Amino acid sequence: MKEKIIRHCLALAILMLCIIQFSLYSQAATLSNEILAWGFRRGENHGQSTLDTASEKVIRDYNGISMGNKNSNKVYLTFDCGYEAGYTEKILDTLEENDVKATFFITAHYLNTAGDIVKRMIEDGHIVGNHTVNHKCLPNISDEEIQKEVMNLHSSVYEKFGYEMSYFRPPKGEFSERVIDIVSKLGYTTVMWSSAYDDWDEAKQNREEYGKKKIIDNIHNGCVLLLHATSKDNSVILGDVIKEIKNMGYEFKNINEFER
Repeated sequence: MKEKIIRHCLALAILMLCIIQFSLYSQAATLSNEILAWGFRRGENHGQSTLDTASEKVIRDYNGISMGNKNSNKVYLTFDCGYEAGYTEKILDTLEENDVKATFFITAHYLNTAGDIVKRMIEDGHIVGNHTVNHKCLPNISDEEIQKEVMNLHSSVYEKFGYEMSYFRPPKGEFSERVIDIVSKLGYTTVMWSSAYDDWDEAKQNREEYGKKKIIDNIHNGCVLLLHATSKDNSVILGDVIKEIKNMGYEFKNINEFER
């Protein structure tokens, strides 16, 4: 009799597990995989940007970060680091001189070729974020591949530095609801941006005044500013930009102090 009860309980447990797994699969299958490309329209007179409605809704639904409180003078400085072009050390020096902390989103290539700089980022008190292993368009790959793109880099950073990343930025600003759902379940907060300019193009350098104007003219309350550490111009103008933004009454905070 006792054995029958045990077998019955085991059968029920297996059935319940199957039901739960089927439920989770069904939920995942209903999530949209439409590619959303992040975008924004600049505000006027330092007003907040207008974010793309569909993209912003997905980020908001998963408690991600895109733009802070409109009544707060906080500014959040972030950098994308796909590879090291020789300017990040100068950027770190400038941040240290101006007592500003930033978030650096790195790829596996960056970690493997500039590990000493990543180590300094951590030691200097900056946040290191996950920009995936290979910088792929994530909606185009499977659930398992997405997990590997995120967690293989996560594991490598932890093994090298004992540092656990918790912030994520999708490559090329492209994502889908399915992607953000997977990343969220991996324990990551997705971070987008509300201001940026075409600093990623290495062919468009030596435009320092242009860069300053683009950044300063479009700074706003709750601004999440995206810059690229591959830009020589950014390494040159960063100190002046930080000072000017502070003089305008804004306060730099890192995203772990984000105000919604």
